[in-house]
Amino acid sequence: MGRWMRPEVYPLLGAMTFVTSMCIFQLTRNIFLNPDVRVNKANRSKSVLENYEEGERYAEHKLRKFLRTRPPEIMPTINHFFSEDK
Repeated sequence: MGRWMRPEVYPLLGAMTFVTSMCIFQLTRNIFLNPDVRVNKANRSKSVLENYEEGERYAEHKLRKFLRTRPPEIMPTINHFFSEDK
């Protein structure tokens, strides 16, 4: 009985699963939380929505507020190691 999938394919399968889950997350977030997406008929009939507060809450989410307080470094330890004068 042979294998139906080679072990070399596992990293590719993991990467594709991660990317697919991120796409599904973003699409779901946009459908349910984006103020510009109109799913129900009452909101679709309006051409311009007056929902500035809702748009501001969508744009300024908790992750963005948290990252605004962090330094813009990916790996600070490595950056400091290579940037220090010896």
